[in-house]
Amino acid sequence: MATFKNHFKFLHTISLLYVLVTVTRTDSSLNHKKECSALFQFKQTIIHQHDASCAAHGSQMLHSWNNSFDCCSWEGVACSHDHDQYYGHHVIGLDLSERSLCGHINSSSTLFSLVHLQRLNLSMNDLGESEIPSEIARLKQLRSLDLSYSWFSGQIPNEISQLIQLSSLDLSGNSLKLHSPSLKDLVQNLTGLEELHLSGVDISSSVPHFLANFSSLRSIKLRDCSVRNEFPATILELPKLQVVNLADNTDLTGSFPIFHNISLLEEVILDFTGFIGIVPESLSHLNHLTVLSLTGCSFSGRIPRSLSNMTQLTYLGLGENHFTGSVPSLASLLKLDLLELNGNRFEKGRFPNWLGKLTKLSELYLSDMNINGEIPLFLSNLTKLSEVGMPRNSLTGGIPSWLFNLTQLTFLNLQMNQLQGPIPNTFSNFKNLEYLNLGGNNFSGRVELDMFLGLNKLQALALGYNMISLVVTNNYTNTTLPELHKLGLSSCNLKEFPAFLRFQNKMDTLLLDRNKIDGLVPVWIWNNSRETLEFLELAHNSITGFDQHPHFLPWTNLEVIFINDNQLRGQLPIPPKTTVMYSVSHNNLTGEIPASICELKYLQLLDLSFNNMSGTLPSCLGILSNSLIALYLKRNNFHGKMMNAFMSGSLLNHLDLSENRFIGQLPRSLMNCTHLEFLSLEDNSFHDVFPSWLGTLPRLQVLVLRSNKLHGPIDGSTAASSRFPMLRIIDLSNNRFSGQLDQNYFQTWHAMSSGNLGISSVMETNISSKHVKLDWAYSMTLTHKGVRIDYDLILTIDMSIDLSCNHFEGEIPQSLQHLRGLQSLNLSNNHFTGRVLPSLGHLKNLEALDLSRNHLSGEIPQQLVQLGFLSIFNVSFNRLQGRIPQGKQFDTFDNNSYIGNPRLCGRPLSKECQDHPNVSRLPPTSSVSESLFPTETIDWIIVFSGVGSGLVIGIAIGNNLHTRYSHQITKRKDRWVRPLRNTRRNQGIMA
Repeated sequence: MATFKNHFKFLHTISLLYVLVTVTRTDSSLNHKKECSALFQFKQTIIHQHDASCAAHGSQMLHSWNNSFDCCSWEGVACSHDHDQYYGHHVIGLDLSERSLCGHINSSSTLFSLVHLQRLNLSMNDLGESEIPSEIARLKQLRSLDLSYSWFSGQIPNEISQLIQLSSLDLSGNSLKLHSPSLKDLVQNLTGLEELHLSGVDISSSVPHFLANFSSLRSIKLRDCSVRNEFPATILELPKLQVVNLADNTDLTGSFPIFHNISLLEEVILDFTGFIGIVPESLSHLNHLTVLSLTGCSFSGRIPRSLSNMTQLTYLGLGENHFTGSVPSLASLLKLDLLELNGNRFEKGRFPNWLGKLTKLSELYLSDMNINGEIPLFLSNLTKLSEVGMPRNSLTGGIPSWLFNLTQLTFLNLQMNQLQGPIPNTFSNFKNLEYLNLGGNNFSGRVELDMFLGLNKLQALALGYNMISLVVTNNYTNTTLPELHKLGLSSCNLKEFPAFLRFQNKMDTLLLDRNKIDGLVPVWIWNNSRETLEFLELAHNSITGFDQHPHFLPWTNLEVIFINDNQLRGQLPIPPKTTVMYSVSHNNLTGEIPASICELKYLQLLDLSFNNMSGTLPSCLGILSNSLIALYLKRNNFHGKMMNAFMSGSLLNHLDLSENRFIGQLPRSLMNCTHLEFLSLEDNSFHDVFPSWLGTLPRLQVLVLRSNKLHGPIDGSTAASSRFPMLRIIDLSNNRFSGQLDQNYFQTWHAMSSGNLGISSVMETNISSKHVKLDWAYSMTLTHKGVRIDYDLILTIDMSIDLSCNHFEGEIPQSLQHLRGLQSLNLSNNHFTGRVLPSLGHLKNLEALDLSRNHLSGEIPQQLVQLGFLSIFNVSFNRLQGRIPQGKQFDTFDNNSYIGNPRLCGRPLSKECQDHPNVSRLPPTSSVSESLFPTETIDWIIVFSGVGSGLVIGIAIGNNLHTRYSHQITKRKDRWVRPLRNTRRNQGIMA
């Protein structure tokens, strides 16, 4: 009986197990069917049925996703390999990358019911700027998540930090933010990460130090993420790390560690970051390295010689740093495909001969390398070269004949050298050429444009700023011409618009400035490149207008247009709403500024100066100051009140409304222009008191209010902390100011004190668009002996005060002695009394001192002899007496400096002094006069001349030197940017 009971219990147990297994298998089978159903429903949501092209394409890409088949056989679906008859399959992988899918993913998506997923890849699709749903936390088995370049947007959800099984996370190339959670919050629990790719995500925080403890990390890519502060150098020493890409994070600092052990690093890309310091010799321990890209950092010192041991390198970018010395031999790097050494501080010399041994080079960039001499023959060994950039060196001689054997060339940039002779007609050999820039050299002779127009692949051509005469024929058809994108024919002696432009419909840049083109712009040009043209340069010709004179310029994407220095007549043509820079100065335009100009919401530069325009200003110009950086309306006939609508947050940096007929008060809304550095309102009829409230502008450096109807005292009671802290030049001459100046008035003008003087540079406004980076120099008009002179630039060392031709009275303020950087002081034609301050002798850089036509008394202080750079001195028509100081600069002044002071005596006057026991002796002076000028840059050419009204300062010196040193201190940078690989290279001026 017991045996039967035991046997019955055993059969009962077996039966229960069978039922349990059967039920489990059935449930597993049902679960798998639910997974397939979930996938099929997901397909419907990521293909817009109302978008026919999207639906058709998506259905074609996922044609295998059919309910009649097991989803494990569907395209992009992977299932577990467990074939146990009791447990069935699960979907563990989904790869739909590059399937051209379009649609949205939201929290209700059936995708998140696939809880067994280990790999999910939706990269390279268009998912309609979906946000990443927080439901992704349900996929707790995920090892790999790739959502890159699929148009996701918004904040990255914190739930991703709960996927602690992740070994690979790639969210690159989306419009995503990582603020809350931060990068630290997101990854601190993902300790098994092997790949962290977040390039393009807005992180805006530091890289957490604990990443140095992630021993499995193989690849970290944080390109263009706005990461900042110091990058933990110990991350670079992780034992399994192979790839580091931190490029395009300009606020990220860091330096290389000393590498003690052999590393697995294969790619180190730090372009355009703030990494500094030296590149250590220990870099040679990275003997697996194939890519080292450090372009646009701040590395310094010498390039380590150990680089020659890194024989696996195929890509070496060291451009735009501060490396010094000479480049060590890299002849052993026989696998190099790209070498970039642009823009460092290398010693002047010739091409290193080891370059001829790098026969696998296809890309060579040597701009701004201080290289001189001819292009050497040994470069002819580099037969695989496709891209060569050698601009801005001192190359001489002609273009060598062997160069035309490099028939694989697609890119050749030799601009801004000293190459000479004719341009060979053998350029027609370069059938693959896409970019050619020979601008800014000394080429001469006649050049037939046809030899370049026969290159069918040519997209960019620049021949400007040579000494050539371009020969252009009219025998062109649309089928025989290349489709040019960029054309630079500046200063090529052209007399008309080249006829072949009729057939160019894809141009984005056209430079025809400084030619001899006259008459009307032809009507056919309006239809050319209407959708693509972005940069048009026609300045310095004799163009009189536009055929059929369109009031609105027709190019729909134009950003930059320069038509200045022509002979344009009639009303102002209005450029398209995309315009960033517009200059039509120095023409003969008439009429008013139309209110439609205020529709240009991206406008940064507007220059209408030196025309004959009139009328009142549209009030909306003040509103436009939220985009405007520079506004020039000088020397027109505008009248009425100045606009008073400058908005809070204004970006206005430079405002010049001088030489018009404005009236009324100065607009108080200028206080909103906190970026303002230059303000010139001279030669108008403003009627107001002194605008002491402008002293609150933190950046104001130049203030010119000359020749208006400003009146009253200059109030000295304003809080000292708000009084013109950055002012360098002020001209209040020829107004009606009166009263006494507070003795402490100038104490807060810190920019003129010796402790704040810096290296000389040009005062300029920086403006940029896609194609142009423009350094627009400040300019002024001076009156010298009744003659008006326009000066094109001002240096930061130019410091001047001109209060002449007013009604000031009382004593000269003692606080002037603190302005140790002052070069010119003009207090003439006022009613100042008292003595000439002996403390003016402390102003060691003073070059012009005019105190004439006042009521000053006493002696001329002997301390002024210490002013070793004084070239203009005038104390005429005062009440001075006693002996004129002798020695040094005082031996150069003539009678005109002292006339009208009958009680003065001594040379150069004919009146001799009577010896008197109390006559003061000349104080001892140093044999060497100090100057705060940068003597390594400035030759002493003292050009100061003229007295009386008007600002007369060392700007004349600056302009003289500008012609001599313009390549060092200022230039306009019209840049063509050509992306190469994963780096950015400026190809420089399109001459």
